Amino acid sequence: MTPGELAAKAALTRPRIADEREAEILDAAVRVLAKVGYDRLTMDQVAAEAHASKASLYRHWSSKAELVVDAISKAKGLPQKAPNTGSLRGDLMATWCGHQNSHQSLPVSVTSGLMSAMHADDELATAFRERFLNPRRTEWRKVGERARERGEIADGVDIELVLTLLPALCSHYGVVLGKQLDQAFIERLIDEVVVPVAQRTSSPERGSGEAIS
Repeated sequence: MTPGELAAKAALTRPRIADEREAEILDAAVRVLAKVGYDRLTMDQVAAEAHASKASLYRHWSSKAELVVDAISKAKGLPQKAPNTGSLRGDLMATWCGHQNSHQSLPVSVTSGLMSAMHADDELATAFRERFLNPRRTEWRKVGERARERGEIADGVDIELVLTLLPALCSHYGVVLGKQLDQAFIERLIDEVVVPVAQRTSSPERGSGEAIS
């Protein structure tokens, strides 16, 4: 069983909260996260913001890491099915860096703060991979497999590498460099970087004495 499947199974075994109430708690968690950051966030603060008891939060989320990851997943509009536009380029454009949900996007300060916190908090990093990344990777693997069947990803090219390029570059430009991402820039990334990598049929040979600049 994959990590994503294990996380989904664990979610099914937890006591359910009414969907509307769960949404209120997750929205409250995002507000607290934006105010104080992950390190200073506590379950007590989220409970107070959501007008809920801390016990009710712990019945559904075993830790603040799980709560925060579920909260940012909701803020990002996840989970969602991967698109199927009929082309790799179309699929990438349909969900470029998650901006089809831009009205639900998190502030850059929240995103960058979480990335920093994950380096020092193994529990947060594990929850992020299992509850946020793995379900998305499972869906996007379908995009890559369909693209390979259409001949848009060459044999021998790593599907994971192709599908990681766009979100990685978006994160670097948006979070690290603080640049504004727009559709024209995303089209350049897809057309000049991602699609050429996907269609690459061979790797250049590097001589044993060649220097790496």
